[in-house]
Amino acid sequence: MGAVHSQYCGQFFGVLLGVSVPRSISADDLTVDQLRRLLVEKRRAQRQERLENYRRTGRVIQVEPGPAPASLDHFYTQVETSEPNLTQKKSGPRILDRLLLFVEIIAVIGLGYVLYSGFNMLTNLNREALAAQKQPTLTPTPVISAVILPSGHTPPTDPGGVRFNDAEIPSHLRPLVQSLANLPTPTASPEQVVRLRIPAINVDAPVVLGDGWEQLKKGVGQHIGSGLPGKKGNLILSAHNDIFGEIFRELDKLKTGDQVIVYTQQRAYTYQVRQTQIVEPTRVEVMAPTSEAVVTLISCYPYLVDNQRIVVSAVYQDQK
Repeated sequence: MGAVHSQYCGQFFGVLLGVSVPRSISADDLTVDQLRRLLVEKRRAQRQERLENYRRTGRVIQVEPGPAPASLDHFYTQVETSEPNLTQKKSGPRILDRLLLFVEIIAVIGLGYVLYSGFNMLTNLNREALAAQKQPTLTPTPVISAVILPSGHTPPTDPGGVRFNDAEIPSHLRPLVQSLANLPTPTASPEQVVRLRIPAINVDAPVVLGDGWEQLKKGVGQHIGSGLPGKKGNLILSAHNDIFGEIFRELDKLKTGDQVIVYTQQRAYTYQVRQTQIVEPTRVEVMAPTSEAVVTLISCYPYLVDNQRIVVSAVYQDQK
């Protein structure tokens, strides 16, 4: 059986190699190179057989066969020299892939930094907006309606003549007095006092709205913002004592119980004198609002000196 197999192998090898091989040759008698060539030819035959099978079944298209290699040595040389080239070709995409991966990592890091910065910026903006919207703690401040008592002026005997006495005003408050003097006079209402009568000292004079220098030239002045006749509050009336008619020259002669009558366009209101006091020009608290209906009469004092004020308070008779 072994002899037959050896004889068959020898004939087969001879056919493949194209040489005369004795019938009694065996695989052990062939060199390594001959065995290698034999293996290549066998694989080529198997591949050719598969291609023929594919052609018969219509799975491949018939193409012109390429030129066969001149020898198997050339085939081996070509295969061996092509392997390093494949490795070199594959190294390019690997470097590119690594570069792209690095770029993607950098992009992700940059995006994270942008998001973090945006979040911090939004947080700071919200914090600043809340700080701007926070309302400060308000402290009540008194409403300043006067710095000094009205009707102040230099006496007629002063070498500079009669004029508004701004020396009575503290220096740091003079701009405020000037701004208050420049305010426009509001329109008079029907409840404004238009006439004042004090029978005990023969006073019967017109009343205008405002107690500035120009208003007191026309008669008695009603302080803007003071109380209304016959109602709860402090109605303040001022006039001069030694200039512009000397309307309040004898104000110091009033006694407790004397009548002070004020007139509006609608009716008359009668008050009774309750108190008389001499105060400094800066005692503006006598002009403060009151919880009862009161009229306060103010003028410069003493006569022809005018460095103080006389203040007479009278209470409304018909108040309940």
